[in-house]
Amino acid sequence: MIGYLKGIVASVQKNGNRVIVTLDVNQVGYDLQVVPRLLQELPAEGEAAQIFTHLYLREDQMVLFGFGSSAERDLFRQLVSVSGIGPQLALSLLDTLGLQDLVQAIVIGNTRVLARTPGVGAKTAERIALELRTKLEEWRQAAGVVTAPAAGPAPKVQEDVEMTLLALGYSSSEIAQALQAVGQTTSLSKSGDAESWIRDAIAWLSR
Repeated sequence: MIGYLKGIVASVQKNGNRVIVTLDVNQVGYDLQVVPRLLQELPAEGEAAQIFTHLYLREDQMVLFGFGSSAERDLFRQLVSVSGIGPQLALSLLDTLGLQDLVQAIVIGNTRVLARTPGVGAKTAERIALELRTKLEEWRQAAGVVTAPAAGPAPKVQEDVEMTLLALGYSSSEIAQALQAVGQTTSLSKSGDAESWIRDAIAWLSR
């Protein structure tokens, strides 16, 4: 119904883990519950902003959720389609992992990364990966989300390689670029030698 709103940031309120942004659109104030990390890029109060939206309707509840991009909004919609995943847990997943890391974790079935989100246990993480893996593989290309490297490690070691690099502080996009480059310039492509992949990826990232 409402794809996005353009207006002036009237106020920002924090209530526990919930962040409410009031956007003044032609003298009408819209209260949007946003992903907390959106505050890092949101203009200051009194300045113009565009926020992508999803109207969540239930018999006893109507909430307008706000996102920094259409891709983030669309991923939220995918998440709430999973049995047992409500809007607050979907927001928590997006806030904890971010768009690219969350998509990457789901596509490769990295349930340990998904379970970093408060409220997401092992079974919930497995259900998210199972129900959305195939959908997101196709969707992320159309949405312009960084994809997994085509010349990456063998599937049996890819999770270990990515988990190690994530633990060292690299982002999913950096890891994807490194593994793509390493896979194209060495004899490691589709190799199962995790230590070599990690060593060469770190070397590439440290250039």
